[in-house]
Amino acid sequence: QVQLVESGGGLVQAGGSLRLSCTASGRGSAAYTMGWFRQAPGKGREFVATFGRSPSSIYYADSVKGRFTFSRDNTQNTVYLQMNSLKPEDTAVYYCAARSSRYYNDSPAWYEYWGQGTQVTVSS
Repeated sequence: QVQLVESGGGLVQAGGSLRLSCTASGRGSAAYTMGWFRQAPGKGREFVATFGRSPSSIYYADSVKGRFTFSRDNTQNTVYLQMNSLKPEDTAVYYCAARSSRYYNDSPAWYEYWGQGTQVTVSS
């Protein structure tokens, strides 16, 4: 019942920046909390960022902390991931996801809805 659509991926050189967005729609979408994950070829799905109970409570994976910024536009049901100082190891398909609980959770098993993903490729 919830649809998620990511955009903003592309090819960028190391040290560059990209801004991803994800828009949620469908019945009940306003009741869900959004997060970002990524998956590189041959690897598992990795947590990137999500909100906690408070709109100002944001959690980041250690690998992206200080370089990525997660934000949201509540009016438009859209979240953003600003990615700066990109590294080749950031290359992955990036997914937005939604969970029904507002409590922090970094496990993909607890997210009920997923977008189709957007490719981010960082060259050296």
